[in-house]
Amino acid sequence: MANEFFRHFGPDAAIAISPRGQSIMEVFVDGERIYDKKGEDNVFPNLKRVREMLEFVREKIENLEPVPADD
Repeated sequence: MANEFFRHFGPDAAIAISPRGQSIMEVFVDGERIYDKKGEDNVFPNLKRVREMLEFVREKIENLEPVPADD
């Protein structure tokens, strides 16, 4: 899953995949949790679910407001 995010967005996307003990695994984008293994019947994301997360990230990037450059 991490490879899919990196392959699509490179190092510019701030995506945190947080595997922890007790079968906890969460994915955060810009501080927003977009996947929680515990909340999804304790199942790792399948390809369809990974694609949904990729689309969410893509939309988030497209909707970013440009930051004016300091001149």
